[in-house]
Amino acid sequence: MLQVVNHSIQPVFNSESRILMLGSIPSPKSRENGFFYGHPQNRFWSILAAILEVEIPQSNEEKKEFLFRHRIALWDVLASCEIAGANDQSIRNPIPNSLERILLSAGIRAIFTTGKKANELYQKLCFPITMRKSILLPSPSPANCRITFEQMCKEYRIILPYLTEK
Repeated sequence: MLQVVNHSIQPVFNSESRILMLGSIPSPKSRENGFFYGHPQNRFWSILAAILEVEIPQSNEEKKEFLFRHRIALWDVLASCEIAGANDQSIRNPIPNSLERILLSAGIRAIFTTGKKANELYQKLCFPITMRKSILLPSPSPANCRITFEQMCKEYRIILPYLTEK
C-alpha cells in the first residue's frame, strides 16, 4: 500500500564536500533512525569504510563526522513521493529536492546515485536543472543481494579520485 513520505533528514555537506551521493528517499528504517542508510543490513557505511580503510561509523554523529572528514555530501533525490515501504519501484508522484544549496556552496566534483531508481529519478527530475551528469553506483540495499560485498567495494572505489585535493 502506498503512503506519502516527506523527506525528514537534512542533507549533510559543507564547503569542503567534493562528491555528492544521492539515494532515492529514506527507507522506513532510516526515517526511524533519523539518518541515511539506517537499515542494519544496508551495506553503505561498511562499503565506504572498507574503501577508505577506516572503522565503520556507528552513531549518527559518527556518520556525519565520517562524511565531513572524507569530503562526502549526502542526500536524496526526492523531497517527497508515494511509496510502498522501502520499495523504490513503487514510487509514484515524485517531487525532487533542490540540490542548488549544496552545489552552490560546495566544490562538488561528481554526483553519484546509489541505485538504478535514484539514478533514473535524478536524470528525469534533477539533471534538467543541474545540467550535471550523475554516475550510477549499485544500490547498497539489503534487497540488492546479487552483488557481493567485494564487488560493491570495487564499484564504489570510483569515488576515491574525486575526494583527493587537486
